[in-house]
Amino acid sequence: MALKVKSNLMDEQMIRRTLMRISHEILERNKGTQNMGIVGIRCRGAYLAKRVAQMIKEIDGGKKVPVGVLDITLYRDDLTMIAACPVVHSTKIDFDVNDKKLVLVDDVLFTGRTIRCALDELIDMGRPECIQLAVLVDRGHRELPIRADYVGKNVPTTRDESVEVRLTEVDGKDEVILLTQEDA
Repeated sequence: MALKVKSNLMDEQMIRRTLMRISHEILERNKGTQNMGIVGIRCRGAYLAKRVAQMIKEIDGGKKVPVGVLDITLYRDDLTMIAACPVVHSTKIDFDVNDKKLVLVDDVLFTGRTIRCALDELIDMGRPECIQLAVLVDRGHRELPIRADYVGKNVPTTRDESVEVRLTEVDGKDEVILLTQEDA
């Protein structure tokens, strides 16, 4: 079955405003940027993490927050189902995660399995003070007891629907769309 666009959930301006709100919430909850690191899950989560870090820098008087990128491919519990030879990219975190307040960033929170993989990988790197989760979209249907600390938009979906985040860095434009299965 093919997927068709059911609705546009967010445009470029709405994504920017949402990330700005999330950035403010992160700063407020953590009382600034001290001892903080931001880690994005490859692919779109990494770009969102960079945007959030840049917004935090703008809001907080130029204070830079270290940003890392996490590739969870080898931590997936469905690794043998996604491909015979999955493509593994690099994890790049150039700062010590020990005793850091980490903000993990992803585009869509669905079952929670991707986040579990990311948590496993981060814990293998050290012992952060805490790990907080920021997502652009939470679509529900959790299979694991995971929830986001910062949510851009809650979008109730059915299992037949899909939420797709498109970002300029990868897709040439910023938007979030809701897809549904099209009957043949």
